[in-house]
Amino acid sequence: MTSHNVTANHAADSHDLIRVQGARENNLKDVSVELPKRRLTVFTGVSGSGKSSLVFGTIAAESQRMINETYSSFVQGFMPSQPRPDVDILEGLTTAIIVDQERMGTNSRSTVGTATDANAMLRILFSRLGQPYIGSPQAFSFNVASISGAGAVTIERGEATTKERRSFSITGGMCPRCEGMGTVNDIDLSQLFDDSKSLAEGALTIPGYTADGWGVRIFTGSGFLDADKPIRDFTERERHDFLYKEPVKVKVGDINMTYEGLVPKVQKSFLSKDREAMQPHIRAFVDRAVTFTTCPDCGGTRLNAGARSSRIAGLNIAEACAMQISDLAEWVRGIDDPSVAPLLRSLQETLDSFVNIGLGYLSLDRPAGTLSGGEAQRTKMIRHLGSSLTDVTYVFDEPTIGLHPHDIQSMNDLLLRLRDKGNTVLVVEHKPETIVIADHVVDLGPHAGTAGGEIVFEGSVADLRKSDTLTGRHLDDRAKLKQQVRESTGVLEVRGASANNLDDVDVDVPLGILVVITGVAGSGKSSLVHGSIAPGDGVVAIDQGAIRGSRRSNPATYTGLLEPIRKAFAKANGVKPALFSSNSEGACPNCNGAGVIFTDLGVMASVSTVCEVCEGKRFQASVLDYTLDGKNISEVLAMPVAEAELFFGSGAARIPAAHAILQRLVDVGLGYISLGQPLTTLSGGERQRLKLATHMGESGDLYILDEPTTGLHLADVEQLLGLLDRLVESGKSVIVIEHHQAVMAHADWIIDIGPGAGHDGGRVVFEGTPAALIADRTTLTGEYLAAYVGTESVPGSR
Repeated sequence: MTSHNVTANHAADSHDLIRVQGARENNLKDVSVELPKRRLTVFTGVSGSGKSSLVFGTIAAESQRMINETYSSFVQGFMPSQPRPDVDILEGLTTAIIVDQERMGTNSRSTVGTATDANAMLRILFSRLGQPYIGSPQAFSFNVASISGAGAVTIERGEATTKERRSFSITGGMCPRCEGMGTVNDIDLSQLFDDSKSLAEGALTIPGYTADGWGVRIFTGSGFLDADKPIRDFTERERHDFLYKEPVKVKVGDINMTYEGLVPKVQKSFLSKDREAMQPHIRAFVDRAVTFTTCPDCGGTRLNAGARSSRIAGLNIAEACAMQISDLAEWVRGIDDPSVAPLLRSLQETLDSFVNIGLGYLSLDRPAGTLSGGEAQRTKMIRHLGSSLTDVTYVFDEPTIGLHPHDIQSMNDLLLRLRDKGNTVLVVEHKPETIVIADHVVDLGPHAGTAGGEIVFEGSVADLRKSDTLTGRHLDDRAKLKQQVRESTGVLEVRGASANNLDDVDVDVPLGILVVITGVAGSGKSSLVHGSIAPGDGVVAIDQGAIRGSRRSNPATYTGLLEPIRKAFAKANGVKPALFSSNSEGACPNCNGAGVIFTDLGVMASVSTVCEVCEGKRFQASVLDYTLDGKNISEVLAMPVAEAELFFGSGAARIPAAHAILQRLVDVGLGYISLGQPLTTLSGGERQRLKLATHMGESGDLYILDEPTTGLHLADVEQLLGLLDRLVESGKSVIVIEHHQAVMAHADWIIDIGPGAGHDGGRVVFEGTPAALIADRTTLTGEYLAAYVGTESVPGSR
């Protein structure tokens, strides 16, 4: 099965179709569609048109909900509650496996190797072939400790049973010093307390440890130390009990509590938690008070001496995991032992998949939490490629994100491999290189938000080209090089850049123009820009990282838009601005302005339900009686940005300060999101564009953007280029890390990093205009840009 133009017409009967009827999730307007099974279907359409609502919010969500319902009630109690999607009929579903761009978590015990089968296979390999022999695969695991002891076991002999005490031992690979973490921490005691004060005077400076709180009362009421004595005057015994005492039961007042020293208490309370999930003030405290250093016993490998002593072909498992995966693949290829031939073949296929998908520059010991969204998605994909499951539905969210055009073909090959194993593959995608390999295309639109939510085309790629949809009209767009590039106004000198894989790079980055940094994934682009350029004064660096804030945060609060709106409502109605904040006096008393009620079920997942008092509107009923030009505050927050821009641009609701912010949001292509939409629902590309719109009002001289075309439809890229031009013409310098050829073609200057990834990259392989890059034709980027624009359109280079 190699043909790419198979359509739904080949489906023999309803058993070969996924049938959706009457889907209304989010902005979907009673969408009905039939998708061919065991084919590759690509969903296209502008951002906000309803692609994700159909694919993820309806099809994948219902599949996962139905699978969860097959478990026992006891097991379901530990799983998140999933409501049925708003759809009339869903038929023909198979098990859905979602391969999205969510980060893989920042648990420091999770690495690229543990997140795939690669580490498990390596551990088996070393347990079989490693010399000296030290034990089973767990002897090479940094997550298994070595322990020994004794315990009672029950022995059955016929009808008689006896209890015997037997010794046991577990040989694990965990380094005992750092407990398999690779780092040890040192706590700066001066950041925990002011030793000139007593505990009763508020000596503790740890967040949450107030003088009258239980965190402090357990110390003052324990009897182990004098609460009225300055800490610096503690006796040696008092100081030890205060800082390091082992857990012990004490009675404070009439309450039985467990007392332990301040240092282990801080370690358990703060250092066992995911740093990225901490509140900003907690994270700042940890950064201030704790220093992490490489474990001196294991050298950061996480493994004990025994695990490091066993070797194959001169390498131990820690050294193998630290190798660049492309090099590790060659090392494995050199091992020839018939006793482990099937294992070697599986390991080789997994490592080769990393290389083929453009991740050969990673190492297996790379912490999973440091991967970008695109890297995380591709790593998950590798895990599924080795699966023996068939006839499942794989769902991908823009799998080409972060990929150089050279690597997109490899990604396409892997998608087709999944299909050819007998699986249904559903892909949400904007890149034409991936759209054209589809067996079936579903195009949603015609526009975004309330102007979208409909299927505007369904069929083959050939028929899509003939259609009059936005996607059909722009599918074969090819940008032309600018006839004249801008002259720089100066240069930013970078000398000796050596972060990560950079090879002592010297480069002059032109200022006052549009500079595009290119190169394959892992070549060193981000290391150069974020390591050597972004930290400077007057630099506004905008990435796709998560936006800090609670689940109450939304575009209106993040951009500062809500402030002038609240004041206008207050002035129009003669009341206080605080009434128009769902986090203040105007909040619904039942849900405290959240719009939903969160019920904590202890060990089970918390459940959220729409507040029955305010019906999700978040405000007191009396507040909704106040209006501005006929709209109440809840109705305003429900408006899409584009509608709000018109509303606040003229008439009784004209607010210049709000209108200016809304115009910037429209300029960056976010006209379809609503003002009150939770920030947690935005994609990486939407987050970056929201940050850009916010920062456009600042006074920075140099703007840095990291792949701003992420999540943008073909028709929206031109709008982004116009925005970048306006930034440059307003006197800003703009540096863009980008793979999209239309952005490269529009650049005034290109700096290409490479030639490959990892240790095969890290060098500047080209500096100059796009025209010169094409004429040079010695780099991968030059080849793909030439093919994109067509050599006949190349103007002379200066």
